Amino acid sequence: MAAQPQAAGHRVLVSYTAPQSFLSSPNWPKVHAAIAAQLPLRNIHWKSTSKSSVRTIQELDVYLVPLETLRDEHTSQIPVTLLEKPLINVYVVHCEDHDLETYRSVVKKQVKDWHSTVSTRRNQEWLILQIIRPEARAPTGNFFQIKGSVLDKLKADFNTDKRDRCVQVTWVSGNENPLAFAEFANKMKDGILSAFDLAVAQRQEEVKRSEGQQQMPGWNFCTFFILKESLAASYEGMNLLDEALTQYEELEESFYHVWKERNMSWFGPFISAGPNDDSLPLLSVTKKPYRDLILANTITVFDFRIYLLARQCEVLAKIGFLGDVTNKVTSFLGTFGTRLLDAELSLAPFFIQSWKYSSALSVVEQCDKWVTTYKLESAKTPAFNAGKGELLEIARTQLDLIGLKCGHLPERPPFSVSSSRKSRNSTSGGKISNPELLKAIDDRDAFYELYVGTTNRAIDMYAKAGRRKFALKLHGSLAALDLHRGRLASALTTYTSLPAHYAPHMWTSLESYMLSRALDTHATLDKSQDVEWIHILLSFLKTYCEHRGTDLLLHEEDKLEYVSKLVNAMREAASQLENGWHHYTILLDGSYIDVTVQNRLPCVGTFMYSSPFLAHIILQLLPADQVNVTLAGRDSDKLRFISPIEGLPPGKTDLTLFCPTPSSGIFLLESTEIRVAHLLLQYVHKKQAPKGPSTSKQNFPVLVRIPQDLHALDLQISQSHRIELGRASTLTVIVTTGRNDVSRMSVKLSAPGISFRCQETVLGQDHTVPSFEATEDAVVLLGIPEDKTVSFSVPHSDASAFHAMKVTLDVEYTTEAEPSIQRCIRFSRVLVTTLPISVNVEDFFRGKRLISKFTVSTTSHQHVRIAAATLDAPEAGLEGVTIKSCSAKSRGVVTVTPVQPANFLFALDSTNGPVRESLTLYIKYHMLREEVESLIEEQVREVLDDSPSQQEQRVMLVKRLVEALERDATWVDMYGITGELVVPEMLEEDPEINDLLVKITKLLRSHRHSETPDGEWREIRIPVDVPYMNIIAAARIRITSVPFTGGDGSEQKPILYAGQPISAVLTIRTSFHWGSSPGEKTRKYMMRFNVEEMVREWLVSGPKRGDFIAVDDGTHTVPITLIALHHGEFSLPKVTVTALPMPGEVTMGSMAVPSTETYQVHGAEKVLVLPRGGRSTFVVGMGSG
Repeated sequence: MAAQPQAAGHRVLVSYTAPQSFLSSPNWPKVHAAIAAQLPLRNIHWKSTSKSSVRTIQELDVYLVPLETLRDEHTSQIPVTLLEKPLINVYVVHCEDHDLETYRSVVKKQVKDWHSTVSTRRNQEWLILQIIRPEARAPTGNFFQIKGSVLDKLKADFNTDKRDRCVQVTWVSGNENPLAFAEFANKMKDGILSAFDLAVAQRQEEVKRSEGQQQMPGWNFCTFFILKESLAASYEGMNLLDEALTQYEELEESFYHVWKERNMSWFGPFISAGPNDDSLPLLSVTKKPYRDLILANTITVFDFRIYLLARQCEVLAKIGFLGDVTNKVTSFLGTFGTRLLDAELSLAPFFIQSWKYSSALSVVEQCDKWVTTYKLESAKTPAFNAGKGELLEIARTQLDLIGLKCGHLPERPPFSVSSSRKSRNSTSGGKISNPELLKAIDDRDAFYELYVGTTNRAIDMYAKAGRRKFALKLHGSLAALDLHRGRLASALTTYTSLPAHYAPHMWTSLESYMLSRALDTHATLDKSQDVEWIHILLSFLKTYCEHRGTDLLLHEEDKLEYVSKLVNAMREAASQLENGWHHYTILLDGSYIDVTVQNRLPCVGTFMYSSPFLAHIILQLLPADQVNVTLAGRDSDKLRFISPIEGLPPGKTDLTLFCPTPSSGIFLLESTEIRVAHLLLQYVHKKQAPKGPSTSKQNFPVLVRIPQDLHALDLQISQSHRIELGRASTLTVIVTTGRNDVSRMSVKLSAPGISFRCQETVLGQDHTVPSFEATEDAVVLLGIPEDKTVSFSVPHSDASAFHAMKVTLDVEYTTEAEPSIQRCIRFSRVLVTTLPISVNVEDFFRGKRLISKFTVSTTSHQHVRIAAATLDAPEAGLEGVTIKSCSAKSRGVVTVTPVQPANFLFALDSTNGPVRESLTLYIKYHMLREEVESLIEEQVREVLDDSPSQQEQRVMLVKRLVEALERDATWVDMYGITGELVVPEMLEEDPEINDLLVKITKLLRSHRHSETPDGEWREIRIPVDVPYMNIIAAARIRITSVPFTGGDGSEQKPILYAGQPISAVLTIRTSFHWGSSPGEKTRKYMMRFNVEEMVREWLVSGPKRGDFIAVDDGTHTVPITLIALHHGEFSLPKVTVTALPMPGEVTMGSMAVPSTETYQVHGAEKVLVLPRGGRSTFVVGMGSG
């Protein structure tokens, strides 16, 4: 059984009684223990009369009390909890079920006397429990025995309504079966809920009646409060905590209504401070006789609000809402503490501060106790710790007020921020009772110790809750305290460390204030202006410019002079730093950007007059030497733009910056830098996006588009030009030098999940360079002239698991023009690993010949041009095997489109049986785009050879022509047939460029395909395994004769008529030539043939289906008869031949079936059936004459 609750009456009572003889027997303690073992009751489903939902009471504490100990008092006029009286009364009967005589003579009268007593009690239920032994159950009588049992008599005598209140339990000492009392427990649940619902309905009616009488004379709020609180206490005792909390919330709302009307006649004064009221635990309901004070109408508003808060918080704690407890107390201390200021004159000095301080700490202590008693979900722990941190911060704020008034703290932020209202001197002669505060008021060191301890407790709670910003703010107050106490070194350490924590949270004003305090503390300590001081100053200037804000700057009267002195001091300190940077020379490859630098720092200026009408202003410049801008692209790609300067004037300055890295694309502004001597001022633009809508442009990233430099060094990748399936995969790197005469270039390749074997790199066959080196991690090329293209192939690990792989190429190169400058650039390229073509093969066995049909399709939307396709035997050759192509020799180049594949036929003749070695399918191809780009490149070079001054436009012209063809695909069909390339019309503003385009398009229009494929082609070699086939069956139906024709064996085909029976022979010839094993030809197989039913054309008569034994090169003949059902020209029926399972051979758990292919010898033949003709003679009578 659960422990007794603290509040009296907050429990469910169940009374019990039994005959005195049974109560005094040794069996009763055992029965009592067995009943108590069923408690507490669990999973009770309760439905409110005002709500449709069903609430489940997980656990209900029930206390068994003897009926004799309850006093039958008259109903009190003072409302109490509904649980003060038992909700159910139990009478225990120990009478065997068959002992009817004892029941009539003794038990019935005892039960009747008890029943007459408890049945008259209001809102109480009753229950009769019969205990019997297992061996003493009533024997089963015959059909005519109607005496019944004791349980039947109990139900008949006392169940006056439809509800059954009698329970029988079969029990013996030592029986621990939990199901023995299950029915009794369920009856007890029903009885408790029934009695409780009746009591609640009656009490709700009383509350409703009292609430409706508010406007009537004599109505008393305190009486109404006690009445409604009894309902809340009853819900709490029944573990219906949400309903109890609702009652207290409604009481609080009623009090606010009374307070708003200023009708406080039912209360005493607003506050009548007792000796210890400022230090008593806030949430204790036993520190004062609150109920008696409420009934006497003498309770103060101060005590009443505290009592109501304490009851609400206790219910919230039982529910598990400890975070709501801290939030509610925090709000209460803030609002009610403000109201106490109106009564400050009548209170002891520091009473309000002592009360808020003591209350906050006592609530933290009480919540820690509740955590050990009630369950708190782990997800709610951060909010709970944050609430405790807010309470501790309230306590710390009271120390700020006490310290300011006692002179322990200075009248400046952050201490003066807590003093928003000037306190008035108290006229009361009392004293506060909190010993800690009394000691802190008199002893400065004790105050500082208490201040630091309370602040650290709040910081610890905020840290556990994950509220770093609040913890950091309190750290700042500790630094201010160290500064006030003369602990300058400690204060400087804190001031310099805090801004780094404020910056991520965008607390710019607070960050600026801390940095300003750090600078002042640094000056007070007279420390040298070293690198640390410069870092502090730069951070301060950054926040000053960002916030435009001098909201918390302490030097308001001389801001201009203050900032100017700091800038000058920074210049002097930076000049003494060691040189850590070098100047970049403008290179050939690269790009430019235009930037605007805005100097918001105030500058000192003087005026000079050179004439009466003209004034010259000499401004003091920011002593800057260089402006840098860093842009960030994809895959950690960064560009650094530089421009040397000679100072920055106030306001806006336009500059042009250069970057030597020839990259292009969309980039994000990452950082901007200004160098002052050896000092680097950096502003990082990558900030976290603010939560919620914002209209500030500073919240959006700055995007910069860098156009492509067509004459810069460029690297591309593609699939290898020579692919052989089954061998190591390779990719080809194409290097284009552009305008650069490269003296040395190093290329490193990397890709996720792929390893490259650079040491096995092979240079392209058509490309040569003076020197080529392949190391373990890089490929080095030496001496590549300008406008040169070089390619090399790099083997790599298997990439078949990827549809595409993203390859990063890190390139370092130097040029002959500037050998001292090494340029670094990163290229990110995507290579599709799937082949551009797919090949499907279909095989047809015809005796000793195998015909293979290869279908070549494109795997993308691009067109593929195929110059040749051959099926090759191994280099050593195959004995007895010949391979011939079935395609025309003058076929030329074939174009494969997404909707039109290409077919290639090959005939393989084998005299020695199956071919056991693999063949190779060789395909020579390239993409249509590659062919067209190569043609355009060739024609552009031919035109530019006549215009040497326009050579630098070559790359641009090729790009323009390719883009024009990409926009309009109408040229594709014409080019595929004739080779004529019709370029859509293009207009250029530059007349010279336009003339060049006209010449080039004319040459392209006059182009024709050559008879033999030319240009650069790709090759792919695919291994092909020749298939096996156990049985090749050739089926043929041959017409032999028709009726009325001589069977002389003449070769002349007979004439066929519809409806005429036609004699035919079905011949099936079998061959084991392509079998998988050498001894295949000596085997025999059981076969089955089936002549296809063609019910529209033929009627087949004879053995249409049958089995036969097949041998190598054997023939099976079957005569059949065909009847044409109508005239016309149509094919003969088809024949299917299948192999039957081979007995004794098992494959995959079932009988093995040999592979079989059947072809129709007569499949291409058709017969002509004529309509049936004839003559009939009819005799017609012409009359008697």
